[in-house]
Amino acid sequence: MKEIQLLNIPVFYSSYYLLGLSKEYKLSFKRDRRFDKYHNKGFLIFKVDGKFGVIDNHDPIGVNQELYDQVDLYFATNKLLNHPSYDQEKVRPLFPHFPVNILPLYFKLFHINLIRLLKPKDLAREIYVYQSRPDYKLEGDLYKHTNNIFFSGSTWKKEPWANQIRAEFIRACKIHPGIKFEGGFIPRSDGDNFGYDAELNQVKYPPKKFSEMSAKSLVSLNNPAVLGAVSWRLAENWNSSTFVLSFPFAIDLPIVPEHGEEIHYIKSSEEYKGVLDKVLNEPQYHEKVAKGGKSYFDTYCTPEAQAKYIVENLLNKS
Repeated sequence: MKEIQLLNIPVFYSSYYLLGLSKEYKLSFKRDRRFDKYHNKGFLIFKVDGKFGVIDNHDPIGVNQELYDQVDLYFATNKLLNHPSYDQEKVRPLFPHFPVNILPLYFKLFHINLIRLLKPKDLAREIYVYQSRPDYKLEGDLYKHTNNIFFSGSTWKKEPWANQIRAEFIRACKIHPGIKFEGGFIPRSDGDNFGYDAELNQVKYPPKKFSEMSAKSLVSLNNPAVLGAVSWRLAENWNSSTFVLSFPFAIDLPIVPEHGEEIHYIKSSEEYKGVLDKVLNEPQYHEKVAKGGKSYFDTYCTPEAQAKYIVENLLNKS
């Protein structure tokens, strides 16, 4: 089994990749002082067969140029399209993923180094966040056709467009006579809900409950995340055989899911009602797209598949 050396301790964003790498390769941690400043950051830095790679799990704000210059390939979970920083030769896109609870693996890989290299409050936060995430499970066929839709999310101060299209989705679901809707926007702590008081929901859903309810939804909106980043929920929804409705991606993917096969794309929120009508009245189409998304996940997005994609690309880099 090929050995991979981890060169920094990442935050929980990288848990999916740590899990995949641990299933396919022999992992070990070896401190490299050149990368000490990247402990507990959104980077996973590693070495295999003398080649260096980094996985960047940040929002799409551009590559870390210092790290880019030090590695053979730079993998970005949010490789923004038409962005000069991400158009550099060594940058590669990644498939959607979601953070999972890997606390036993986390302690096994880094053990005493967690105390030596992380601040106590940072380590405590990591443990808390890991415990709040679900364990990874490759789901079987969970396809369902109901009239229930669940959607819940936060409003973002610097993303008015994202707020608007999600608010319009909430409204479309609430007024549709064939839909039983639950959810809404989570009230902001500062009390400024940007005029979306009618779309608020007072119920708070723990992460695990959120995932369970999303998996039972007739439609899941792949709502844009900060700066156009892909939402964690996309991969979770595909894994659960959920029909995904999406605006065109702002980021690059190694293989783009096809409209009408693995996902349903729209260009305007004015299309919401038509899509809801279609999936209610055409269960065959709904099933085709939902199961197509599940097939996409099973083929490209599992932790094992992503680990192989990353390592094989790195080793094949001339």
